[in-house]
Amino acid sequence: MKIGQATIKDIAKELNVSSSTVSRALKDYPGISDETKRKVKEVADKLNYRPNAIALSLRKSRSFTIGVIIPEVVHFFFSTVISGIEEVASSRGYNVILTQTNESLAREKSSLDTMLSNQIDGFLISFSKETTDFDHFSKLLDYGYPIVFFDRIPDIPNAISVMIDDYQGAYNATSHLIEQGYTRIAHLAGPKNLNISKERERGYREALINHGLKVYPEFIIECPFGTNEEGFKATEYLIKKINLKPDAIFANNDMAAVGAMLACKAEGLKIPEEMGIVGFSNWQFCSIIEPSLSSVSQPGFKIGEKATSMLLDMIEKKLDPDTITAPIVLETELLIRKSSVRLSS
Repeated sequence: MKIGQATIKDIAKELNVSSSTVSRALKDYPGISDETKRKVKEVADKLNYRPNAIALSLRKSRSFTIGVIIPEVVHFFFSTVISGIEEVASSRGYNVILTQTNESLAREKSSLDTMLSNQIDGFLISFSKETTDFDHFSKLLDYGYPIVFFDRIPDIPNAISVMIDDYQGAYNATSHLIEQGYTRIAHLAGPKNLNISKERERGYREALINHGLKVYPEFIIECPFGTNEEGFKATEYLIKKINLKPDAIFANNDMAAVGAMLACKAEGLKIPEEMGIVGFSNWQFCSIIEPSLSSVSQPGFKIGEKATSMLLDMIEKKLDPDTITAPIVLETELLIRKSSVRLSS
């Protein structure tokens, strides 16, 4: 090891403790014993540890500003999350700086660097679809930087996160279609690298299995961008190219579901008589299109409120991150409309 290049991880390894414990000990965080702080500082001196620019920024006075990084502002779900974020932040005297990545990893990293240089107190992050390596987040967490992830949860040990129960939402949507008499249900899936997509597909699969129906692999088509064009093409393929045609579609998001509806109409299929359709997210247009679209509603505002409250408590040292051992999971609600109701109650 070169002189001056020791890291918090090196200190943690030497003492057989977590990196977060070392970070909080170096900053005299409440809840860390005096003995642990003494040992950490002794090893830090021995290894000639020097904090980098990120760590130095943490020692400066608070700016009472938090940074929010989201994939896209126009998405109805994220706009509701932002409303929840701003409500809590404003009530507690904090400003919010918002950036969107447009699903770009490069823009995500650039946003992090820009906000750090402006002494942001902490981050609320929903990462991009391009992000498969989380080292840029892990580096901040290793230095004790306050971060709460929401919706899209990274594969990082002990990351603090707020999410919805994607599995149960998908399970409920698929079960509803089955209860309406549909038996050949296709799934327009989300990008494979996102855990929310995996959980929604898992809910779809298990609902079919638990109701005694077969899972047809050819009925599962990935729509990585979730556009109505993708939904249209995928549904057109299911209708025209596959011998055994589906009689219902559960889409990973509402835009793909709209594409499915348009494809069905183009092929002369009646909704919901010949094809039932359910989406996910409950965009505002769901209730005004014809037929109105059944969808799984996500509590975006509540996600924003909860994630922001946790972040501010971490910044103000009212919440010890080590006490959060699992993601905070909020429930969804299935809103049933005309697109999926084939049987009268």
